[in-house]
Amino acid sequence: MKTVIFDLDGTLADTSGDLIAAANHCFRDMGEGDVLDAVADAGTALRGGRAMLRLGMARLGRAEEEATIDTYYPVLLEAYGAAIDVHTQVYPRAMAAVEQLKVMGYGVGICTNKPEGLADTLLRRLGVRDAFGALIGADTLPVRKPDPEPLYEAARRAGGDPMKCVLIGDSDTDRNTAKAANVPCVLVTFGPAGGDMAALSPEALLQDYADLPEIVDRLLA
Repeated sequence: MKTVIFDLDGTLADTSGDLIAAANHCFRDMGEGDVLDAVADAGTALRGGRAMLRLGMARLGRAEEEATIDTYYPVLLEAYGAAIDVHTQVYPRAMAAVEQLKVMGYGVGICTNKPEGLADTLLRRLGVRDAFGALIGADTLPVRKPDPEPLYEAARRAGGDPMKCVLIGDSDTDRNTAKAANVPCVLVTFGPAGGDMAALSPEALLQDYADLPEIVDRLLA
């Protein structure tokens, strides 16, 4: 079976608002107030918890405090898990595209660098977990993206041949993962870093999820 594997943050759903809120919880706990902005820093949010903490610490002139970042990373994850779906929304037409791909005979799965437990919780809160035949998170395997093995394993668990898949993503990490796996990559242009995606030279750019089934059919023909 051919499979379509999706990244989660910034690809299937805009999770940036809840991620920024969790990071600002940490900075308030440090006595610094809200350091990150939900709009201006959305791109950094989608790169993960440590990236947000590093950005905030740099703004505070405390970039060298790596131990503080290590201390607050689990605090951030706990805060995020407690309010994981306050602002998060699935992108328009994403789930309709997923269902259409399944009708067309493709397996579908998720490969994310979000911890698997948090990813599973979020997908269930959003009511879409059962739509996907596989979920691989940052801690599911000993390695994470851009190593190709999580992508391969997502394809396998979705019932497919790992060499006959396409990765839908929103970052250089996703592009590099697909390159390492020697499979096509589609990068979305509607996320916070959408304007930068063309420079990564993916096999296709996606402006609207309504176009995804046709793109996948072309790439996996």
